[in-house]
Amino acid sequence: MASTTPPPEPPLPPSPGSVHHADTQTFMRRLPRWGLSPAPHHNSRATRIERMWRWPTLVVLLLTVPAFYADLLQAGASPLADATYLVAALVVAAGLWHVGRASHRPLEHALGNPTDLLLVTGLVLAAALPSSQVSSAALGLRLLVAFGTLLRMVWATQHLITRGGLTYLLTMAVGVLLLCGLGFWWLEPTVHTLGDGLWLAFTTAATVGYGDVVPTTPAAKIFSVFVVLLGFGVLTLVTAAIATSWVETEERRIEREIMRDMRREMASVRHELVALRRELESARGQSFKP
Repeated sequence: MASTTPPPEPPLPPSPGSVHHADTQTFMRRLPRWGLSPAPHHNSRATRIERMWRWPTLVVLLLTVPAFYADLLQAGASPLADATYLVAALVVAAGLWHVGRASHRPLEHALGNPTDLLLVTGLVLAAALPSSQVSSAALGLRLLVAFGTLLRMVWATQHLITRGGLTYLLTMAVGVLLLCGLGFWWLEPTVHTLGDGLWLAFTTAATVGYGDVVPTTPAAKIFSVFVVLLGFGVLTLVTAAIATSWVETEERRIEREIMRDMRREMASVRHELVALRRELESARGQSFKP
């Protein structure tokens, strides 16, 4: 009599605590790029909330740029600039907390976004410190906050680097050029018209530097640094979107060819199966004949 072996016992399901611990370790092992981590992809609610906070965060961070120069050009305290810094800190912190709460791991999500934590702290300090004209330390801190703000805005616009996002990026590039032109028109006394401001913004962002119009005041020189960085960022995003469009077009062509070959192979297999079925039915019919 042949011996029968009992079937192997199914493995025990892991306990909820071990699953949470392993999930937390996986989350903590992820290396955030630029000190910023997106919402977990498997959590659709957290991803949706992150998208909801994306544009309000961009708007308030963009408003900190004129707040920086309002504080720099004013000898005393600037309540409007301080309020802008505080509102920006509140929006960034609220978005970080909301996404972390939706992902059910608020502490891990906060630790995975150290840039946001530092940015919130810097924005609060920028609102609390004295004017930049009377304190070099305050000016240095606000410059660091401005660089962090620029980094955060570039990271938040990465989702536009797609084939469908090229139009939005071109619109954003025109908007950035217009804002930079307005900034030079406001800060630089040698710029008398908006056209001259736009020309100076374009030559600065493109790092051409013809020399016909140049920044002369400290505020305009500091602003030109940010215009160069913005120009690099915007041009890089637009170039990446164009390259992505070409790559996706080539990928779609290859995918269409693969799908066409797969359909052809499937049709051939289907015809062979039909032929085999007919042969089997014919052989079965002949075997039943007397």
